[in-house]
Amino acid sequence: MTILTIAPLCIPGSVSAAAQSAIDSANRLFLQTDAHQSAEWIKAAGIAYTSMDDLYGECFDFDELNDAIAARLMCGEDAVYAVPGRGPGQAQLESILRAAAERDVKVTLLPGIGYAEAAMAALCKVYGSTVICAANQLPERINPFLPLCIEEIDTPMRAGETKLALGEYYPDEYKVHFCAMQDDGEYNITEIPLYELDRQKDYFAATCCIVPPAPSQESLTRGDADGLMYILRRLRAPGGCPWDAEQTHASIRSNLIEEAYEVIDAIDREDTDALCEELGDLLLQIGLHAIMEEETSTFTMRDVTTGIINKLIYRHPHVFGTVHADTPEQVLFNWENIKKKEKHHDTYAAVMEAVPKGFPALMRAAKVQKKAAHAGFDWSDAYEAIFKLPEEVSELTEAMEQGDPAHIDEELGDVLFAAVNVIRLLKRDPEAILNASTDKFIARFKEMEKLILADSLSLEGMALAHMDAYWDKAKAQMQKN
Repeated sequence: MTILTIAPLCIPGSVSAAAQSAIDSANRLFLQTDAHQSAEWIKAAGIAYTSMDDLYGECFDFDELNDAIAARLMCGEDAVYAVPGRGPGQAQLESILRAAAERDVKVTLLPGIGYAEAAMAALCKVYGSTVICAANQLPERINPFLPLCIEEIDTPMRAGETKLALGEYYPDEYKVHFCAMQDDGEYNITEIPLYELDRQKDYFAATCCIVPPAPSQESLTRGDADGLMYILRRLRAPGGCPWDAEQTHASIRSNLIEEAYEVIDAIDREDTDALCEELGDLLLQIGLHAIMEEETSTFTMRDVTTGIINKLIYRHPHVFGTVHADTPEQVLFNWENIKKKEKHHDTYAAVMEAVPKGFPALMRAAKVQKKAAHAGFDWSDAYEAIFKLPEEVSELTEAMEQGDPAHIDEELGDVLFAAVNVIRLLKRDPEAILNASTDKFIARFKEMEKLILADSLSLEGMALAHMDAYWDKAKAQMQKN
């Protein structure tokens, strides 16, 4: 079996003993490029080599280039491939490994340091850092509170892409270090504002950008869930906000409900700007409750997000497992069965009892009815259910004639419960339906009052029959419009 050894040239003067030994004793030596500073010692020593530089001009794209390099390396004898930096990029390495597997060639990759490490060393600071290669797809999420080094910023376009990605976290004026390698392998470090990252002159494979860690959340222009938790910890900590510090789960319980309703209101108004804001207010409440438990070492926000992620995976076996569900109805059926098993509910009555009593009454009624329907206890359709309404109204009338307050309350509840059944079977939301009727009443009342005032009259002291006449006029006017 032939062996291909990949030897990182690192940066000038830093090639490892293992890489140098492999290059010195190579039967056949290939260079990724002889135009890089790290290859100068090979040329100076008179070592024979074959460069891949000609392939860069002949190939249409990087996929073709990587395959061409891999094909050339499969030369039929032991060979060494010397590469600047810490080694070939991931895509090129994959092409080499594929070609090697086809030719029964063993590939050995020697370790080496890259441009990022050299640039950070030149900055004379000891950083625990994150290294990102600009030539690869930049990650969707970074931690701005850790030092960051982006290497291989080899073109103005790459610099621009990097700037835009960093701009999601850091302000335009945020100071970063532009690191350009000189011919002798030393780095020239320039401190520049982020917005000037794509306005520099020296773009090369060795060019890096070092981003110092953000000193605080306030120094950033954008935030994420971790940033929110940072702010909340500071507000609750000694020296923070006295009001936030004294809050408990109970004291802000109503805030959570109010913020949830404000989110619903923004959805109903189709106001996306308001929705963005209100979702933030709702997330604030969730964060506060999580912080309170974090302070007592009960659980953290990470536990909350971990729990919901695991729950979503477990309850979607048709996505993350082998269960099939081709329709929304099948999904809901599976969901209810999984939830019942998960909650250890042995009876359908237990499932109904688990519906929170803190729900709005119409919502809770609909939820309980759905649980009963899952057990098969349900009307076949809304037409059957609607015949229950007159029966309940008749029983309410009897209770009113008897003058028994407790009985009246009971029958009023039955009328509402029967109405919710009809609404549910019509696949409508009882809360939304009643809200819409309330809005219609307000609008019609407003129109009625407008007509009364137009006739120089007033609602005060007006007889109900007179109001009713104006009510009919308002109704007709609104229907016409």
